[in-house]
Amino acid sequence: MNAVADNPSIVIAGAGSIGCYVGGRLLEAGRRVRFLGRDRIKAELAEHGLQLTRFDDTNIALPAADIKMSSAMETLAGADIILVAVKSGNTAEIGEAIAAHAPAHAVVVSLQNGVTNADRLSQHVGDRPVVAGMVPFNVAALGEGRFHQGTSGTILIAEGVTGLRDGLNCANLEVETSDDMPAVMWGKLMINLNNALNALSGLPLKQQLENAGWRGLMADQIAEAMALLKAAGIKPKPATPLPPALIPFVLRLPTPIFRIVAAQMIKIDPLARSSMWEDLDKRRSTEIDELQGAALELAGQVGMELPLCARVAELVKAADAAKAGSPGLSVEDVRAGV
Repeated sequence: MNAVADNPSIVIAGAGSIGCYVGGRLLEAGRRVRFLGRDRIKAELAEHGLQLTRFDDTNIALPAADIKMSSAMETLAGADIILVAVKSGNTAEIGEAIAAHAPAHAVVVSLQNGVTNADRLSQHVGDRPVVAGMVPFNVAALGEGRFHQGTSGTILIAEGVTGLRDGLNCANLEVETSDDMPAVMWGKLMINLNNALNALSGLPLKQQLENAGWRGLMADQIAEAMALLKAAGIKPKPATPLPPALIPFVLRLPTPIFRIVAAQMIKIDPLARSSMWEDLDKRRSTEIDELQGAALELAGQVGMELPLCARVAELVKAADAAKAGSPGLSVEDVRAGV
């Protein structure tokens, strides 16, 4: 059985929003952490340090002197744990870099969106163990070294590597294991279908979810996905305390009742937005192919159609191509093509 040594050396491969936040919380807890990221982020952290804020005001500022960051792939050398947080389009590239530079015993953990990245990493990292992970919460990059966790949740990783959970779990960063990560990933993907709606709306996440029309769109997308997974024989595990089958019902509740129910399940503050909104805002390619695209690919395999998911994917790709940020669409704009 694979195992992680005490006091492991951790490398964050992909120092973006999730990577900087997770790495920063580990650093706060006294873990040995190095960051691998772009020169732009390196310069930002060198000037401002790393500021981690959260919906519950569990905030911390880490000075620049405490942050070991490089854009050189040689940073992977000596790693015991590699937390991969790059965008899905860079999975193969980082996998090849791990194969070239990381020790043979290094454990690779995918903290990426979608359901296929861990499998793709396995194709590139040689014999190193690859562990699927799921990050349920939202992190926004607010500039000047500040990364804000806007929603609540516990990171889940696959079982099978002794000491891995203990090496990652710490104060302000809860990590637990799961014996069925594919089911967990599909459960998270159903919720992540809203990433695209949030990006298209241009609204903060809390404001979007307090709008009955946008919640109705989210409910209809999840209902499509639930029917798809049933046809494919996949039973998703919930990414929220609510069973997946009940999520569309709760989303369709009147807004005052929804607020009460939602407050028992998840904490969302006014700063939270989806990572896809941030991608459009910063003129970066989105991960629509890993979210709606994954559902549409599975639908093709089982002979189903997902008209709403297809429409949302089409609109996001158009916004991505326009490179003008969120298009600020209305609910009616989204439904017009369905």
